[in-house]
Amino acid sequence: MPEYDYDLFVIGAGSGGTRAARVSASYGAKVAVAEEYRVGGTCVIRGCVPKKMLVYGSHFSEDLEDGKNFGWTWENAKFDWIKLRDHILKDVDRLNNAYTETLKNHDVEIILERAEIAGPHEIKLASGKTVTAKYILIAVGAWPDVPEFPGSEHMLTSNEMFHLDKLPETIIISGGGYIANEFAGIFNGLGSEVFVVNRSSVILRGYDESLRDRLLQIALTKGINYKFNCTFDKIEKREDGALDVYMDGKPAMRADVVLAATGRRPKIDGLGLENAGVETNDKGAIKVNEYSQTNVDNIYAVGDVTDRVQLTPVAIREGQAFAETVFNNTPKTVDYSCIPSAVFSQPPIASVGMTEGEARMKYGNIKVYSSDFRAMRNAFADRPERSLYKMIVEQTTEKILGLHMIGPDAPEILQAAAVAVKAGLTKQAFDDTIALHPSMAEELVLLK
Repeated sequence: MPEYDYDLFVIGAGSGGTRAARVSASYGAKVAVAEEYRVGGTCVIRGCVPKKMLVYGSHFSEDLEDGKNFGWTWENAKFDWIKLRDHILKDVDRLNNAYTETLKNHDVEIILERAEIAGPHEIKLASGKTVTAKYILIAVGAWPDVPEFPGSEHMLTSNEMFHLDKLPETIIISGGGYIANEFAGIFNGLGSEVFVVNRSSVILRGYDESLRDRLLQIALTKGINYKFNCTFDKIEKREDGALDVYMDGKPAMRADVVLAATGRRPKIDGLGLENAGVETNDKGAIKVNEYSQTNVDNIYAVGDVTDRVQLTPVAIREGQAFAETVFNNTPKTVDYSCIPSAVFSQPPIASVGMTEGEARMKYGNIKVYSSDFRAMRNAFADRPERSLYKMIVEQTTEKILGLHMIGPDAPEILQAAAVAVKAGLTKQAFDDTIALHPSMAEELVLLK
């Protein structure tokens, strides 16, 4: 009889957990994955994938308007929220099935119930059954953090935004990060009146200041309302379901939806970490070393539940590295430098490397090259919206330290450019590259 029921037991079937399970099984491990909701995790089920679909859908309001100058007219154009919502949820079903089939095809056992750690090698299932594993991988991700004040239970989170019964006439969004600004652009594009309430005076903290300022300017022009240095007093629910929202001691504002988009926290509640002695930091994140190993030798953790970078592609890399290290005898770590990121605001932001402020703090002397332009499509459509590309370089060598963009399709363009930044190329390499004309991307090789 084997010493354990499984070689690997993964708690959580999100991006990191499914990659680790699949690859570990391909190396001959007997693997099980427990998932209490649906296979696919936050990104696929209730995060970046369905949200990107909403971004696409919301942009048609501008596309229809811009089409007039391109010779198109649309009679009686109207938007149907239920049709978009249901089509997105149908696609989520498709992706859930695809992830499930991938695991099954690699002989990974899927257990669709909640699992908790009962000991260093023991896992207790919601059914009451206890199983054992040589290794345990925690990949339960993070969960929206809702502030506490009177009536905050009436707030929704990003989890629920894909299931609304109707499009809100007025929505108040609490937060200034990427989730808040993405949903602000979505619902503004779909026709809702949008208010973004931020407890500080800064949006998108961590992104380049010039891009943050540009997005704010454009968002205000689009009709998105911002309330800075503002805090919630209370929320009261009316009999008709509408909400009275009180802020900063002022009279109530009426809203149909109040969205809490103030951050995410590791989903460790009730996970049983204490039963095995797994350590967490002061924010509740599981502490791991460079190999994703916790303080308990046979227990590992990847993805948003750890104290590292909360991005889906990072979780996937961590899951892959874990499998290579533990089951392929090839120790692998993840390089967290030069990770590209994007905010799917309208227009979107894309960034890799150091911001101008970070580069000045570290290097002192730097150079900044930029291009501030209006995309051809916007110019032809009489849309005043301007794009901004910035390249931050070290002064003497002109090695690229950071690249930051705001404008149409910025994330699509940056992905390729991020390879050059990661490779340590200089601005001269961009200057030596002939422009692809006419395109927005050509501005990267014409920066002054």
